[in-house]
Amino acid sequence: MTNTNSPDEPKELSAEFVADIAGVQRQLHTYIYTLIGHRQDTEDILQEVNYVMWRKAHTFKAGTNFRSWAHTIALFQVKAFRKKMYRMNQRKWLETELIEMLAEESRQGKEFISSRFDALENCIQALPEDRKKLVAERYSPGGCVNDIASELGKAPKAVSETLRRIRHVLERCITDKLSEAKP
Repeated sequence: MTNTNSPDEPKELSAEFVADIAGVQRQLHTYIYTLIGHRQDTEDILQEVNYVMWRKAHTFKAGTNFRSWAHTIALFQVKAFRKKMYRMNQRKWLETELIEMLAEESRQGKEFISSRFDALENCIQALPEDRKKLVAERYSPGGCVNDIASELGKAPKAVSETLRRIRHVLERCITDKLSEAKP
């Protein structure tokens, strides 16, 4: 289709293009909200994204990934919004470097938790069978020291003390396994 309009003038949009815009609204909203975290600003930016998509329809190549194109426009609009807010000093926005650093720390935190969980599983497997069973009973849903003590014919305090010693053994085991895993 030949476009006689200037680059920033709207053109008549095909039904397919309009359907594509409608089809990405929820995804764009979620994407923008993830980056901004404020409902009204998200709505405002989404309206601007829709306007830019309409205005820049001539730049979209049919047969390419519309969703990717729309998300790129949304990212540029979010950046423009953040820059405007920074200039207006209405809100304090985290710098990109800080955001990236926080994202990396979050990723490392998940890896840390995952490695501790793996170490815990290995350490529990290394316990003697009677200790494994005691831990499983106590930490299963509804597990109660009083019920376990009654079942074993022991005082609840004795069962609690045994569980405390097991937790201490597991804590040491986890620490050892994690230190072994470090390069």
